Amino acid sequence: MSPTRPSRRISAVTAASAIAAGVLLVPAVPAAATASGPASASSKGDSCTLVDSTMSAAASVNEARTAAFAEYGNSGVGWTGGDSTYSLVLEDGRQAWFFSDTFLGPVDADLGRPLSTPFLNNSIVVDDDGTLDTVTGGTDDAPESIIPPTPEGNWHWIGDPELNKKGDVQIPLLQFERFGPGMWDWGWSANRLATLDGTSLELESITELPSAVGINWGSYTLSEGNTTYIYGINDIEGVRSAFVARANGGDLATKWKFWDGKRWAPNEADAVPVASYVANEFSVEPYRDGYLMVTQDTSELFSTRIVAQVSCSPTGPFTFAAELYRTPETGIFGSYGNANVFTYNAHEHPEDRDGDTLLVTYNVNSFVGDDLYDDVTIYRPRFVDVELTITP
Repeated sequence: MSPTRPSRRISAVTAASAIAAGVLLVPAVPAAATASGPASASSKGDSCTLVDSTMSAAASVNEARTAAFAEYGNSGVGWTGGDSTYSLVLEDGRQAWFFSDTFLGPVDADLGRPLSTPFLNNSIVVDDDGTLDTVTGGTDDAPESIIPPTPEGNWHWIGDPELNKKGDVQIPLLQFERFGPGMWDWGWSANRLATLDGTSLELESITELPSAVGINWGSYTLSEGNTTYIYGINDIEGVRSAFVARANGGDLATKWKFWDGKRWAPNEADAVPVASYVANEFSVEPYRDGYLMVTQDTSELFSTRIVAQVSCSPTGPFTFAAELYRTPETGIFGSYGNANVFTYNAHEHPEDRDGDTLLVTYNVNSFVGDDLYDDVTIYRPRFVDVELTITP
């Protein structure tokens, strides 16, 4: 393959994942610190046994899903790689996998990408009873991101999607814009909300979300009854921290309230951290009599550690419980033997949980864009089964 690479695409995909990993913005800090503040009353009560128990984990590669996405990606007929890797069961039973930066086919015989490879900022892969299919905007001949750039050229990376009461898909968006000509002259500018038709997955509308204080909302969403919790991140004195808001009525477009450490407040500026050393993307789900957060550890740079934090409430505080897995791809001593390869943004897929066994994904990328063209297998999610054991 030619040593010349299209710099726009290389810098976009590498920068996207570096920011998502937290590796450019979060310094190495002691792992002992946790979010402070009182725990809230929750649907599971003020206390729970989960936080006082000992958690251990045994993990292994989920061979079936790994093989399915590898075979589909290597075929070059649609999606060949991407990151974020959120999932959602649609109202008709199909499972949709939502990606931010995305490469499409074709794929060379040596599993490289030609320079003409289409690159999008978001896409969906739909699993219909084991058959995978790629959904994008545009046309087959000229594919585009499902959520397109703005007229000014600002682009969107996705957050964790939810179904609204109508069965349509609502996706929190992070909007980014350029403020100069340099490679790194761009940054987050706003939170927005996309609504897709629940069957065709075509874009119906985009509305604005709270964006006043710099919290990137949409790291994860958790629906319980009539309430949807929306998690976001921001750096507090160099520590990547999680915040939580809530919307009622099964609709993310309704007015949000924000957890201030004691109650739900109307102002975004009142939101306080509920967990520390999280990644840009993570998950929070009910588990036993508490709540389980799965996240990449950002208390150290380029961390290979996927960890669990626990709480008695969706509003925290969350505290460290166990290491779940160490990603084998990272760095010169990793499976690629490449110092530029890193992993990031682990989270659970609760629709695939089986008792105490979780399905967890994480993303793999390289700081050198050429690697992504030379080897299509790098820039893809990894699928891991994690079996938890809880000892009182």
